[in-house]
Amino acid sequence: MKAATPEPLAPRPVPPFPGFWRMLGPGVIWLAMAQGSGELVWWPWTVAKYGLGFLFLLIPACLLQLPLNYQLGSYTILTGESIFQGFIRLHRVFALLLWILMAASFLWFGGFAGAGGTSLAALTGFPRGWKAESRSLFWAYLSIAVFFFGLLFSKRVYSLIEKLMWAVSVLTVVGLAAACCYPEVRASLGRFTVGLVRPELPLPRPWDSKDASTLLTAITFAGLGGFWTLFYSYWLREKGVGMAAYAGESARASADKPIAAPRAGSTFDDTPENRAHLARWRSFLLVDAGIGVGGNLATTLMTCLLAFALLHPAGRFPEGQEIAVAQASFFEASWGVVGRLVFLFVAACFLADSWVVTLDSVSRVHTDFLYSFFPKLRRVPARMFYRALVIFLTAVTAVTLLFKEPGALIQMSAILGFAGTVCFSYAFLFLNYGTLPKLVPKWASPGRLAFALQLLAALAYTVLALLYARELWTTQ
Repeated sequence: MKAATPEPLAPRPVPPFPGFWRMLGPGVIWLAMAQGSGELVWWPWTVAKYGLGFLFLLIPACLLQLPLNYQLGSYTILTGESIFQGFIRLHRVFALLLWILMAASFLWFGGFAGAGGTSLAALTGFPRGWKAESRSLFWAYLSIAVFFFGLLFSKRVYSLIEKLMWAVSVLTVVGLAAACCYPEVRASLGRFTVGLVRPELPLPRPWDSKDASTLLTAITFAGLGGFWTLFYSYWLREKGVGMAAYAGESARASADKPIAAPRAGSTFDDTPENRAHLARWRSFLLVDAGIGVGGNLATTLMTCLLAFALLHPAGRFPEGQEIAVAQASFFEASWGVVGRLVFLFVAACFLADSWVVTLDSVSRVHTDFLYSFFPKLRRVPARMFYRALVIFLTAVTAVTLLFKEPGALIQMSAILGFAGTVCFSYAFLFLNYGTLPKLVPKWASPGRLAFALQLLAALAYTVLALLYARELWTTQ
């Protein structure tokens, strides 16, 4: 099947900005997805085991996401296209190879449902008489089934996910803030704050080289790292930001078309109205991306503070099937048994939500890429293609869930995702400064400051990848 040349952009006026409250949402989904990975799992794990030895990496790791998110969103706002449509315009072979790597990395995202299953198993103690691992798998598969059918038969998929993630985000932020008010936690705040800017050495325990992949996972998931970063373009597109209002208008107007079918994007002329509208869209993007990155940083700091105050002194850090259960002491310290039960419920919702949003996003990206790369596939209705992918990916993750414990599955995705991050970080530079200026007026293209920040992020991820490769080499 032959891949076609990308279609030219159609000239249209920049849509007026309808207001912040109406458009906010993609950044909240980004925040909630990140909360279900780095916050509840790997950064608290790292702090609980190694104290303040690596905490100074948290803020830089989170802030590295902002220039990538902003430029990723800018491409969708300026053209109305998804980021993979942009990669196809950049270089067809590169786009294909990156898509293959992404597809491989998401064969293991069932680990999120598995981690959520540990919380539900501890919360209910059901089925009684089962081993802990079997009980966790029971709840993992049950949550997969519930979310799977909800996603498969929902007529407005994006709207459902956005509302779900709003609710979970607010609940978790309030709960974490309340837990941080516990006197024992407040007493650790000063020492914790110092650890944010310089490492506390020597480490409280000898460094275990086997934890290199865990530390990499923590850095990758400081925010919504790896290939999850690319999902932001699709959430913005479904929301209809900027020129994406034209790409997704048919999808939002019809319940039979829950996803925006791939099509050529749009461009615009140099007029005062277009300049004014675009300036407002860019301001919105900065706020929306800031909510995702800044909100995630704030909540990750709270979970790390709780881990340092409550888990580290006791020598407790989540392992294997207890990946979320051990952290229930965050809320138990503040609210007693009720707090523990609340945390387990919230953790289960977050981790399972991460699974269903990943399922939707991966299915959406695959549909978009294959339709864009092989236009003949558009003979198959987007709704049918999307549903087939949802069913297939659910089956795959249900099988891979049996292979290893949840933490190991998430780490596999992180390692592959980190390799992808290095690749697409540089691809953003070529896309935004080589391809994009040929599609939109010169004044709308990213400037020198954006270039410098993007390059800094790309170089930082490259250094981290080399350090990780060196660590793996020395441990062989």
